[in-house]
Amino acid sequence: MALQDIAARLRKELETKTFSGSLKFDCGASGLIVLADGTATTEDRDADCTLRLTEDNLSNLLKGKLNPMTALVTGKIKLSGNPAVAMGLAKLLG
Repeated sequence: MALQDIAARLRKELETKTFSGSLKFDCGASGLIVLADGTATTEDRDADCTLRLTEDNLSNLLKGKLNPMTALVTGKIKLSGNPAVAMGLAKLLG
């Protein structure tokens, strides 16, 4: 799933759910997605929390096929910034 498609899916979720803070999914050379101000965009900006992961791992995370805690422990996701913001992602996707 391309990052543009993932961002569109997240924008749709944000129409009916709220997300506090700002979160960046940094997929390296593949690009990035930033959740902030009630929307999702592929434009870079500072964020309260950054998750570094591959595009495949991001797709699997959002589909519920990748456990976030296991991914952190095994290094599939690297977190920097405020982890409480990342924990808010569960409410958005749940």
